[in-house]
Amino acid sequence: MTSPRNSSTEAAARAPARTEPPATRTATWLVLAAMAVTLVLWASAFVAIRHLGHDVPPGALSLGRLLVASVALGVLVFRRRPTWPRRGDWGLLILCGVAWFGIYNLALNDAERRIDAGTAALLVQIGPIIVALLATVFLGERLTSWLVVGMVVGFAGVFIIARGFSNGGSGDRVGVWLAVIAAVTYAIGVLAQKPLLRRLPGPEVTFLACAIGVITLLPWSGELVDVIRQSDADTLLWIAYLGIFPTAVAFSLWAFVLARSDAGKLTLTTFLVPFIATLIAWALLAEVPPALTFLGGALCITGVLLTRRQPARRAGRRST
Repeated sequence: MTSPRNSSTEAAARAPARTEPPATRTATWLVLAAMAVTLVLWASAFVAIRHLGHDVPPGALSLGRLLVASVALGVLVFRRRPTWPRRGDWGLLILCGVAWFGIYNLALNDAERRIDAGTAALLVQIGPIIVALLATVFLGERLTSWLVVGMVVGFAGVFIIARGFSNGGSGDRVGVWLAVIAAVTYAIGVLAQKPLLRRLPGPEVTFLACAIGVITLLPWSGELVDVIRQSDADTLLWIAYLGIFPTAVAFSLWAFVLARSDAGKLTLTTFLVPFIATLIAWALLAEVPPALTFLGGALCITGVLLTRRQPARRAGRRST
């Protein structure tokens, strides 16, 4: 005779498996769609900068992009009651705005006048290595053997990429190192932003950092005025595109995805950006990075992945 408990167990085993509710599946697809759009928009920024670099100076392009982005982000922030930073937060905000939004854009825009979009996107991917290194200095995080190995491998990739441009003259190599400067200032901005996001909403932090970036770039305002006066509508639309889509829209979508996904796994998806940028640049600009860029880029990404590995924990002895 079967007990009631066994009968219920058998009935549960025979019951059809539960399917994921439609609402959950819809939410999953929304997150995946938002992530895909974000990656494509960020990749397209490298191509747009490369396209505009021949006609628009780096300072004017940086300032124009951030002015448009500040307006777009302001619309997002002021549609509700904003949460403003405390007095002690402004130091980190200024550092984030000057480094990530100001110097980063200047360095990247100047780099892409000298190197192709795909190479620039690959070089910026070493940013997480620099973040990890700076975290050991300023945040007291542990300097692991994997971090050291990852740094060596990643920067070996940078030197191989620079070697790939050695036949093109010193100007091309300058472009490589300008992209590395962009990666460094990106890392500084990320570290400054991290503690702010524990106390402030993402849109407010991004908007204020962007506005600080605008102030940083005001010395190039005269240059931007000349660009606006002399450029055709196509050029101005591309500048507006950079400010609205890869900046305001993409950062907002990324915050949406980050709130609903695992941050560590999500960050790994940004490794797709250089490859998407290379494909877009090949299709629209008919340019392909030098052969050594692919080897160097693979080493850069491998180096980042190595820095994320954690040292094995030694099992403690069990007392008997």
